[in-house]
Amino acid sequence: MLTRKRFALNRIIAPGMDLMDFARFTAGLGLSKVELRNDLEGLLCKPGKSEIIDIIDRLKPAEARKVFLDEGVSVLSINALQKFNLPSRRKDRLEELKQMLELSSAIDCPAIVLCPNNEEDDKRPPQAKYTDTVEALIDYGPLFAEYGIAGYIEALGFGISSLASLPSTVDAIKASGYGCYRALLDTFHHHIGPDDAGIFGLGASYEIPYTGLVHISGVEESLPPDQLRDCHRILIGPRDRMGNKELIQRLDSIGYLGIFSFEPFSAELQSMPPEKLAQEIEASLQFIGVKQ
Repeated sequence: MLTRKRFALNRIIAPGMDLMDFARFTAGLGLSKVELRNDLEGLLCKPGKSEIIDIIDRLKPAEARKVFLDEGVSVLSINALQKFNLPSRRKDRLEELKQMLELSSAIDCPAIVLCPNNEEDDKRPPQAKYTDTVEALIDYGPLFAEYGIAGYIEALGFGISSLASLPSTVDAIKASGYGCYRALLDTFHHHIGPDDAGIFGLGASYEIPYTGLVHISGVEESLPPDQLRDCHRILIGPRDRMGNKELIQRLDSIGYLGIFSFEPFSAELQSMPPEKLAQEIEASLQFIGVKQ
């Protein structure tokens, strides 16, 4: 059943709110889960533990944890460890991951999102990109296992992405041999990516139990998929061209029991007054058919 307990807000929807206001805003909508980010302006995650704390607005972990507890909100994930499958960045990523895991443990965050390299100058052949992905997951696996925290691997559907397919993501997870990983299914990236539209039909190659989280956002622009960008991602409504409502209901019907997290990047949404943004999110929840 699609209840509010299964819907969350990614902080990209309101990057101008401080952490306390964002937690209170989420709770006011009857939602109880949020995703944090390390790529908001002024909060970039850089080497050095003092910079990692910026993910929580320069609060101490105990202070941030209290903010969430006071509002009845829990942290779903920290987004993200970028370029995780690029060998030349592996050493830096391992150090960054350690710091992110320390913070996640301190604020009771159960997962960290891993995003693949998504640069036009990445000239590795497809097999090398896949092999590097598996090797990265093997290298990171002991750290995730040590902290008891999950890694959500997000396939980015852009043509330049080094990991764009959900089935390939699951294959890499299996090949790593670690049970700490799950796939992050982003409906936008699925729409623009290489996977067949019927991947979630009976007998499809993608395995729902490997899904750890679903990111949702709508698109109303009448552009071909290969021209769509993050700026086109809005809330889901009647004019959505990606079929999010049907996909969300389909995922629920075939056994996905996890969280759907709103992750729209639209500048218009990000700059809305809180009262207006709350109305827009409420309308989207109603359109999707979310129960109390």
